[in-house]
Amino acid sequence: MLKTLDIIADAVSEANWILVNQQLQQLLEKKNLDSQVVDNSELEQAVAIVMEVMKTGDFQTRWDIAKIFPKIGKPAIAPLLEILEDEYADLEIRWFALRILGEFNEPQIVLSLVKLLEETEEEELAIASARALANIGKPAIAALIELLKEEKSRLLAVKSLAQIRCLEVIEPLLLIVNDNDSVAQVRVTAIEALGSFHQKHLIPVFIQALQDTDCSVRKEAVIALKMRAYLEEEFDLVNHLQPLLYDINSEVCQQAILAMGCMKNEAAIKALFDILKFKNAPLFIKQEAVRALNWSNSFLALDYLKESLYSNDIELSKEIISVLGRQESTEFKSYAAEILIDFVNSEQEVTHQLGIKQVVATSLGELGDLRALTHLEKMSLDEDSKVRLYAKTAIKKLNDK
Repeated sequence: MLKTLDIIADAVSEANWILVNQQLQQLLEKKNLDSQVVDNSELEQAVAIVMEVMKTGDFQTRWDIAKIFPKIGKPAIAPLLEILEDEYADLEIRWFALRILGEFNEPQIVLSLVKLLEETEEEELAIASARALANIGKPAIAALIELLKEEKSRLLAVKSLAQIRCLEVIEPLLLIVNDNDSVAQVRVTAIEALGSFHQKHLIPVFIQALQDTDCSVRKEAVIALKMRAYLEEEFDLVNHLQPLLYDINSEVCQQAILAMGCMKNEAAIKALFDILKFKNAPLFIKQEAVRALNWSNSFLALDYLKESLYSNDIELSKEIISVLGRQESTEFKSYAAEILIDFVNSEQEVTHQLGIKQVVATSLGELGDLRALTHLEKMSLDEDSKVRLYAKTAIKKLNDK
């Protein structure tokens, strides 16, 4: 055994980190597998050697050697805590000590990490400490709840709790969500974390958060409700989400549109159609609504897309034509092809726009309906070369069916 330690010591002096790692692995394997037990003094020597590697190696070496500590066990904790608590130690080494300590589930580590979280002015260490606490899990929750009481440490405490995905964090997170005096980012993090728990009693919390004064909180609440579309009828989610379709923040609007697309009922589909009729809605919001209507997979949604197709906004019409070409079921494909053929036959001014003709040709080709062949052949003789190309490509797809 001593021979192994001697080899390790020599390798450290020569900065032969590969050999150090190999010999340490052998030492620890003997501890776990051999009948001969590695005693404490030998483990202390191994720890001392590893600590020397931590102090003198480069980043990659430290990264590799960090994997050894959890295998050593409790004897590694004290020297790591000593580094952690040394304000004058190298920042990178303290960061590695934090990362390693997060692999242990020991009360003294939780206390040290909480203390560091409260006192450090180094952002990297604060973040690493929060992650280590989260990695430890349940034993860290009580300490983090205490940190929630202090405004200075509340955000990092919430971020730590948010990474501990167990039911015990729900109650403290609920306290934060209902605290309107807390900074918005705290509430955002709490809502996002609660959104990962599929507990029905949280739905009213998300609904209430839709009224939050901060747009980021509202956005996270919408996302949480979107993931619970199956509860739409029980909690009347469409009615609660509908005002968010016209939120002053465009990201909130977009998430509300996506949520409505997930609901897939008549009320949600009608709400999305109303956006297309709203004159003051920006184009990109209307385009999101078009895509959401298409996800609804219903004939009602296709009817609304058909009604909106004859828009004075060329770009909106192009988006509608494009999504009509993405139908998957045979029935929807047939109806979408019928809508596009009627559109072409209408001979309205919009149908003669080059960009429109190109998209129509592509969508008709995707739908594979042979009723479109006559129209595509006519388009293949168009005066514009791009229209001719798109039409011929679509004809080939139809003939290959």
